[in-house]
Amino acid sequence: MHASQARSAGLGLALASAFAFGGSGVAAKPLIEAGLDPLHVVWLRVAGAALVMLPVAWRHRRLVRERPVLLAGFGLFAVAGVQAFYFASLSRIPVGVALLVEYLAPALVLGWVRFVQRRPVTRAAAAGVVLAVGGLACVVEVWAGLGFDAIGLLLALGAACCQVGYFVLSDQGAGHGDTADTEPPHPVGVIAYGLLVGTVVLTVVARPWGMDWSVLGGRVDMGGHGVSAWLLLGWIVLLATVLAYVTGVVSVRLLSPQVAGVVACLEAVIATVLAWVLLGEHLSAPQLVGGGVVLIGAFIAQSSAPRPPSGPVASGPGVTAAVAAEAHAAAAGSELSRPQPPP
Repeated sequence: MHASQARSAGLGLALASAFAFGGSGVAAKPLIEAGLDPLHVVWLRVAGAALVMLPVAWRHRRLVRERPVLLAGFGLFAVAGVQAFYFASLSRIPVGVALLVEYLAPALVLGWVRFVQRRPVTRAAAAGVVLAVGGLACVVEVWAGLGFDAIGLLLALGAACCQVGYFVLSDQGAGHGDTADTEPPHPVGVIAYGLLVGTVVLTVVARPWGMDWSVLGGRVDMGGHGVSAWLLLGWIVLLATVLAYVTGVVSVRLLSPQVAGVVACLEAVIATVLAWVLLGEHLSAPQLVGGGVVLIGAFIAQSSAPRPPSGPVASGPGVTAAVAAEAHAAAAGSELSRPQPPP
């Protein structure tokens, strides 16, 4: 494949991943409002995706022996943690706001690098952090006495912290002992096992046997229209998880981390627009401006951060999930700072 063709294909896949990830909250919120606990929706999403990815996990089964800490960390933080906090926040605040709060992750990563690891950061990176925090103040309308549910905002911030947690785990050497003769972990294999680990963790936490399964057999309200709950669940599992992670991983391999990072930022824009059109969630002009500033600040912070060691991951919400994460690692992958998903 020629360079121009690879770039075009990478851009197309990155856009597909951003659209897929951006729709996760929009599809999940009607299920939550219909009576499903946010943790149960997360469990359905992760368990369903893990089932689809089982053949991939079997193919890369050697990862269990070679990278157990990496797989456990990815499953716990980038899958279970990010998704659980993000979906829980959706029950209290708008989709767009939750995702924009999650985009503080790159700024939080720089805070860890500067104040905990005591490593220098560039002025551009520091400026990106200031922009992101200032934009967030507009999004939550601090001048109105915090116009949004404080618990919902804390839950969204928890999702961002889980992304940072996995970054820290990767950066501290979780499976970074690769040599020139050692093939780096396959990013799709890491995603598959991350979903499996996440399913185990969420099964213990969410206790799906107590779920109100009857909700899935009916129709739920989506912006005033009745939609099959199973259709939304299929959207969440197949499009917003499996397709989103896989296309994100492949796109980062075809593009530079900087380009992938720009496209990944579209996820928050897409989520906000979809929530506006399908759920009737409107943001004010200051919130829209603040959201744009958050994205600009997050991009500057991530593109100016010191590049982490090679290693696999994906990102999130889910994170991120995979595109934003992979955009941070220039090696083999995806995730917030690993080579392998947001929010």
